[in-house]
Amino acid sequence: MVLSLRDVSLSLQGNAGMVDILHSISLEVARGDTLGLVGPSGSGKSSLLMLMGGLEKATGGEVMALGNDLTEMDEDQLARFRRSHMGVVFQSFHLIPTMTALENVATPLELAGVVDAFDRAQAELQAVGLGHRTDHYPAQLSGGEQQRVALARAAAPRPDILLADEPTGNLDQATGEAIMDLLFGLRDRYGATLVLVTHSTELAARCDRTIRLVDGRLDTETVNAKAAE
Repeated sequence: MVLSLRDVSLSLQGNAGMVDILHSISLEVARGDTLGLVGPSGSGKSSLLMLMGGLEKATGGEVMALGNDLTEMDEDQLARFRRSHMGVVFQSFHLIPTMTALENVATPLELAGVVDAFDRAQAELQAVGLGHRTDHYPAQLSGGEQQRVALARAAAPRPDILLADEPTGNLDQATGEAIMDLLFGLRDRYGATLVLVTHSTELAARCDRTIRLVDGRLDTETVNAKAAE
């Protein structure tokens, strides 16, 4: 399995003390699968995605990615692992405003020691339809264009795992649909495993499997229904 979670829990410090976010989550995601995480706001979807990417550390249980236990890694090890094996796309684009589109995509590759970082970045921007915007800064790009840069940045390392948290949440419907076509296209091109948080029923329907979270717990009916197919 590319991703395997065993009895995972997450608690975070809030203003009134510790808050339990996730409770006893166990699931597996196979290579090449597309998993949709759905559920109401506050159900823990984004927190679960963050655990899968090592962006939050579980307070209980085990999170395995490509055979590596993320709960046993320190921050530097997690950063190196993500840089080599994961691409992450957020609702907010998280581009560096003082860097051009090309630099935003190439810089993580340079940090990973990729020799042809700028050539690869140029190719990925071309693939998402921004070959003519490589020298533009984020403020000079529309929301949809910024998300395309974010997709190119996520795809450039040729990741084994793609994680996307409401990637169309800040976009109009037409632009959002175009972004999702690109995201699924990237998944197909590199054979990556895709885990996607979404409120969109249309988008969830495109996933191979869909799991629903409610109050920080998996809806066992959705898990069992997929397992029985």
